[in-house]
Amino acid sequence: MKFVIAPDKFKGSLTGFEYCDAVAEGVMAVFPDAKIVKKPLADGGDGTIEIVQYYTAGEKVRLKAGDPLFRFIDTFYVYSKSKKIAFIEMAEIAGLKLLIDSERNCMHTTSIGVGELINDAISKGVKQIILGIGGSATNDGGIGMAHALGFRFLDEEGHELSPIGSSLAKIHHISTSKVNPLLKEVEFKVACDVTNPLYGKNGAAYIYGAQKGASNDEIEMLDRGLENLAKIFLKEFNTDVQSIPGAGAAGGMGAGTLVFLNATLVSGIDLIKQITQFDQALEAADWVITGEGQIDRQTLSGKTISGVLTSAKEKNIPVAALCGSVQLTELDQQEFGLTYVASITKGVSSLEEAMAKSYDNLVFAAYNFAKLLKARK
Repeated sequence: MKFVIAPDKFKGSLTGFEYCDAVAEGVMAVFPDAKIVKKPLADGGDGTIEIVQYYTAGEKVRLKAGDPLFRFIDTFYVYSKSKKIAFIEMAEIAGLKLLIDSERNCMHTTSIGVGELINDAISKGVKQIILGIGGSATNDGGIGMAHALGFRFLDEEGHELSPIGSSLAKIHHISTSKVNPLLKEVEFKVACDVTNPLYGKNGAAYIYGAQKGASNDEIEMLDRGLENLAKIFLKEFNTDVQSIPGAGAAGGMGAGTLVFLNATLVSGIDLIKQITQFDQALEAADWVITGEGQIDRQTLSGKTISGVLTSAKEKNIPVAALCGSVQLTELDQQEFGLTYVASITKGVSSLEEAMAKSYDNLVFAAYNFAKLLKARK
């Protein structure tokens, strides 16, 4: 039998690679001659950079760049010299995880470090840059990134504005006279799995501003700023970003990449499946085994498991999901086409205990799943 093992990580517990090893161990205890294909995946969020590095045989380029509060910190991106591709994960240089609680306020944070990493990658001759924009600490519409690339943001009197969220409402003109000319020679793809518009009640500020430290009054100010930025984009770049799903991703970084980088917004899991040649790996497979820390209805909307299901359905391959926690109804399972679903947790335990035993529990769950298959043969 051929099994394709294609999980996301169990956050804080198992990497995708460890998941593959555990499931393979359990399955092969029952089917020692089974063909096992390990395809750890990601959906563009935190941790995607390790997956991309693995499949592209890229190296980590380490450098210093500005964090969300303009402080120079050690960071990195992945660069594949042979493929001339770089992968930049926004969370590593402009992420919420870089700030302590008292520092979180997206009125004052910037995405400038993202632009600094882009400049470094361009200097190495890359032809394609993939940008993962999950986990951001910013609501600056991408003007921080753009500032590092040479764009300048001016108020009504022609004074240059700091590239932070509170400046958005003051922008009157965007100067492009100092933009890095090599930008036009690079293709940009942005992993984006949200469909929020740039501004409005479902926009970047109202949906994500609070978790990034903004008060209710500040959220209203940021929303007005994003609306102003959209008007400037339409007037000066002839791009109606408000009509494009995903423009509000990462505090408006979706819109910023569309305008400043001429980027294409793509599904994160679809992008990773392409990089990993996932669909090709499914040929002649009997089962796909997938999983992540928690499976619920949200998991099945644009996340890793949903991408696995889409590909497996096209080839009529059954899918089993072995997850840390399962919050699906029978109807959910039927609706999404999962043949087998199980939580790997054994007995009554705390979250910490369950996470500590994830590997052994997963081996046990995979073993019993394989035993069930063997009994049916």
